[in-house]
Amino acid sequence: MMFLRQLRGELRKLFARPRTYMGYGAFLMMEILILVVYRFTDGEAYMRDLIERNGYQSDIYFSSLTLTFMVMTISMALLGSIFFALVAGDVVAKENEDGNLRLVLGRPISRLRLLLVKYSAVAVYTFTFVFFVGVSGYLMAAAAVGRDGGLFVSEPKMKVFAVYSQWGEGMLRLALGATGIGVSMITLSSLAFMFSCFRIKPAAATILTLAILFVDMILQNFPFFRPFEHWFITWRMSCWIHLFEHDIPWARIVESYSLLFGLNLTFFMIGFLSFRLRDFKT
Repeated sequence: MMFLRQLRGELRKLFARPRTYMGYGAFLMMEILILVVYRFTDGEAYMRDLIERNGYQSDIYFSSLTLTFMVMTISMALLGSIFFALVAGDVVAKENEDGNLRLVLGRPISRLRLLLVKYSAVAVYTFTFVFFVGVSGYLMAAAAVGRDGGLFVSEPKMKVFAVYSQWGEGMLRLALGATGIGVSMITLSSLAFMFSCFRIKPAAATILTLAILFVDMILQNFPFFRPFEHWFITWRMSCWIHLFEHDIPWARIVESYSLLFGLNLTFFMIGFLSFRLRDFKT
């Protein structure tokens, strides 16, 4: 119960910072821009042509579910990663910069417990952010094209293609996919959290995290790195897309998430060891 009280206090402090809400505002603006462009350009014609070229009826699969899937797939890996790195890279380093950690550590709380509370708050933020993007994206898409329709999934890079004609089944897969994105993105937040525990500025922790992420993504796109793609973090993080397959390859998903959980633990322990060895009194 004490841990939950401390977590609630940490979440209150986290969501009191203006930069925590930057991601929510940025995604709302992006979703509004997508709908405006859709209304006043040939965006609908492009989507319908894409669906029909794959042999399906656009009247069924051009829907709010399909648009929401596209928004989450395209935007979360790039735009979402910026805000995850920003918040997680700030959670420890910013308090050290402001001098708050000296006051906090003057109380009877271990450094491990302090970091566990902050790490849990970052994980909660990651999940809430992902579901906020999914819910807000769906509501805006539903306002634009209507609530009815199925789900059309096409991801050539991960070799995933699936269609769901029933709205309920499509929504269930979309919610399952959002959960998978949240679990995957915790690895990115863990990396930023590790750098935040170092003796560096919050901006440096964010930049280092994004540099590793983008280098990983760039190298993965080179053809001669294709045989080694399963060693890349971003490739493992993309395993959530397999949750949309009709026959979900659970063995592949469990393998990828096991590796990601191992990375999360490694990042946390490195951050903890660095944080534990620091002197905050002088």
